[in-house]
Amino acid sequence: MDTPYAPPVVCPRLIGREAHLAALDRALEQAQAGAGRTIVISGEAGIGKSRLLAELTTHTHGQNMLVLRGACFETDRALPYAPLLDLLHVLAAESPAARGEVAGGDIGELRALLPDPAAHLPNVLCTPVIDPAAAQARCFAALVRLVGHLAEMRPLLVVVEDLHWSDETSLDFLLMLARRVVSLPILLLLTFRSDDVNPELRHLLAQLDRERLAAEMRLAPLTRGEVDLMLGAIFDLQRPARAEFRDGIYTLTEGNPFFIEELLKSLTAAGEVFYADPWRDPVPLLGRHIPRTVQDAIQRRVGRLSAAAHELLVVAAVAGRRFDVSVLQAILGCDEAGLVARIRELIAAQLVVEESADQFHFRHALTQQAVYGALLARERRTLHRAVAETLERWSSPDAEANVADLAHHFFEAGAWLKAQAYARRAGERALALYTPRAAVALFTRALEAAHLGDLASALEVYRARGLAYETIGDFASARADHEMALRLAEATGEREAAWQALVDLGALWSARDFGQAEGYLKRALGLAREMRQPATLAASLNRLGNWYTNAEQPLDAVRYHQEALSIVQDLDDPRSRAETLDLLGTAKGLGGDLMQAVVYIRQAAELFRELDDRRGLVSMLASLEIDAGYYLHEAVVCAGLDPADVGRDGELALGMARRIDWPAGEAMTHVFLAFALGTRGHYARALEHAGTGLALAEEIAHRPWMAGAYLALGGLCLDLFAIPCAIRHLENALAMAQESRSHVFARYAAAKLASACVGHRELDRAQTLLDAAMGEDRPMQTLAQRQCWLVRAELAVARGDGGRALEIVDRLNASAANLAAERVIPHVAVLRGVTLARLGRGPEAAASLRAARAEAGAGGLRPLLWRIDVELGHLYRAQGRPADAVAAFDSAWLLVTELSRDVPDDALREDFLCGAAARLPRQRVPSPRQLATAAHDGLTAREREVAVLAARGLTNRQIASTLVISEGTAAVHVKHILGKLGARSRAQIAGWVAQKELDRVPPGVAKHEKDT
Repeated sequence: MDTPYAPPVVCPRLIGREAHLAALDRALEQAQAGAGRTIVISGEAGIGKSRLLAELTTHTHGQNMLVLRGACFETDRALPYAPLLDLLHVLAAESPAARGEVAGGDIGELRALLPDPAAHLPNVLCTPVIDPAAAQARCFAALVRLVGHLAEMRPLLVVVEDLHWSDETSLDFLLMLARRVVSLPILLLLTFRSDDVNPELRHLLAQLDRERLAAEMRLAPLTRGEVDLMLGAIFDLQRPARAEFRDGIYTLTEGNPFFIEELLKSLTAAGEVFYADPWRDPVPLLGRHIPRTVQDAIQRRVGRLSAAAHELLVVAAVAGRRFDVSVLQAILGCDEAGLVARIRELIAAQLVVEESADQFHFRHALTQQAVYGALLARERRTLHRAVAETLERWSSPDAEANVADLAHHFFEAGAWLKAQAYARRAGERALALYTPRAAVALFTRALEAAHLGDLASALEVYRARGLAYETIGDFASARADHEMALRLAEATGEREAAWQALVDLGALWSARDFGQAEGYLKRALGLAREMRQPATLAASLNRLGNWYTNAEQPLDAVRYHQEALSIVQDLDDPRSRAETLDLLGTAKGLGGDLMQAVVYIRQAAELFRELDDRRGLVSMLASLEIDAGYYLHEAVVCAGLDPADVGRDGELALGMARRIDWPAGEAMTHVFLAFALGTRGHYARALEHAGTGLALAEEIAHRPWMAGAYLALGGLCLDLFAIPCAIRHLENALAMAQESRSHVFARYAAAKLASACVGHRELDRAQTLLDAAMGEDRPMQTLAQRQCWLVRAELAVARGDGGRALEIVDRLNASAANLAAERVIPHVAVLRGVTLARLGRGPEAAASLRAARAEAGAGGLRPLLWRIDVELGHLYRAQGRPADAVAAFDSAWLLVTELSRDVPDDALREDFLCGAAARLPRQRVPSPRQLATAAHDGLTAREREVAVLAARGLTNRQIASTLVISEGTAAVHVKHILGKLGARSRAQIAGWVAQKELDRVPPGVAKHEKDT
């Protein structure tokens, strides 16, 4: 049957997006020059994101630029790598022969994703994943290398559309790619619907913002004037359309370009609008004649299809926005010729778009939704069952590719048992692929099916979903699921399931309230002893032992873990052994024996590597980072670590935590990196990690890591003499620790806050804090206890009680684990040297300070080194050794100057320089000019004036004229500026000037400072 169609209603030119297109063109030019960028384009459905990108793509023609374009579809959320397959299809079509040469050694890693010429399906969808995490990491690396190889051949424009429908794995890859494009000739463009942002996409966008990897371009609806222009362009009008028509179109569509086109298509198809001077006569087109919604417009257009084409469209709408026509053909029972005729009709009606010989998708999601929404519930249920049964017949029993689709269709068909089984399988697959958010959605569907079918089988699904919720940091939902699992287990008498639920609840509460966790863990241990199952008992011993560790009862903790270790050594269970060694190492570490802790942690890390347990590895690598020494390890012997290796293990842990979407592990690693980097004077990175760790911990309300982040920020500010700021952060840390009832963090926070109060001369408050945290009858055993005692010694020195201070530091040395005769604890040795100097025992003081300096130097503890040099300088001067004193003071100031360059905030840098200068003798205190020079990367006042003028684009001759100097002198100044900043161009000078906000100061204002 032939069906007449009006010509397509598509605006022939881009309206209202000129500024956006110009910005993208500039980004394209920058990418071609080697400065890659990532831009995220957002807006509501139909706002014109795809049209804008299509227009941009035409600008690449003839520019020797490769365009890779992929798209996401609604059914892709549980399908890893879905949009990336589109990119590979484009690459394969571009040059199949060259593909293998470009990929080189990576072709093996990518073979599972490359298009299968026989089936036109990615092989990975039909192959069970044996080692998903490792395969994902290898595939990511191979894809990044492939993109890098392509970019070396010619610049790339990489476009991925509709990220709101993307699977988690692809989002993770896009984040990795965004980190790489900054150094490659690549423009990466990502689009999403601003009104359909799911948690996975929100996490990606937050990460892009946090790391400053992307700029966002938001598309707003068209204005009334722009809608007028669009109508004029579509109908090639010589004069404006009638006001009532224009106003009606704007009111109905609210300036959405897609809605406008769809509405006009409906009107032209119905014969109510014609291309030839359509509004000469005052015909009332609105209200009664124009559909009130775009869905109505689509339905009117659909109504003009033949019965056969409409039948295919309806089944396609049930199958999903992307559909396989072979499935539809099997359901409808039509022959090939009939199928092709129907598809052609749908394409001609601009309802669907062809992707490949078998794959098609609806032109817009609203089209599919409108068709689907018009069906009766009974019709939808029948068609969902037909689609599900067809897919099931075509899938092998062990195939995992279609389980998510099968779960969806059987659920909508009301086949609850099958829906539950497939949804559970799909959820387990999502967890195995480290996509917990997709797992939550799938387990939720399984539970909905269970409630409508067989509730008894829901227990394990509740536990699995609870663990997925816990991974993504949703405490309330995880708690509800674990409590439900416990109730179901107790109701059915399943003791092992009840024990598991108790352990899960105890572990969950440990991130919020250790007091709540205790009850669950003790109940679990009692039940485990009754059950007499070795593995179960060992797991319970470990969980309760870890609780005792955090309660600052390390002897009890070690006892529980040692009992667990004796059990698991007789079991063929490397995972249980790894977890036991991990927790035993933690107990030893917090108990004050970091050397033994590292031994256990390294053993656990090796087992976790063999098991490919990513969460375990994150914890181990982060622990290795801090066990080499950080702010809260000042009173114990730390494991040795090459200063050059600081941050290496932590960065590895951070990457893993991101890939497996474990925000708690990511927050923990950021905090540990802040501690480790801060003690070695890497202030910029440390501050960034601390801030990011705090933001992540706040997102998931993880109080212990919030306390840890505030501790790190407080320690950094204390190091930089920003005492009021340090006190505020440390007060927050103490509050968070007390809320979570974490004795360890509470004592840490109290000790560091008391130290800040000593530095601020609030000695009585420092005493009160220490007394509240720990009485003087407590031992010097755990890390937190020893830290409190160290600050008590600081307080005694501040009060002039050298005898008391010396008694404390000597006891700290005597009680330290692994303190060999040739080694010292740097901070304790410094405090001992200062105390001895106050007591007039100069030679002993000098020996203690020199020993501390040697140990601090070996560990790269630069912030402590300059403080030691200051104390040595004062001691040498008191001993009548002026040359040695001057050398020590000069060494201290050199270190201070070096460290100040890594302080990213001007106010903090000024606090640091002034605080350091106050500790030097008056004749060694730098002048205001020297302080300003140090604060501006060594540039003198005159050089800063020259830099400002150079940033404004002035030539050397113009600079000379402005400052009344010779042109040669101006050239010398510019040369010195480039050298001091490590810059290669005036553009980089301009960037530095903007960063320092010097362009706000007119040239000449530094003259007074220069003359001072």
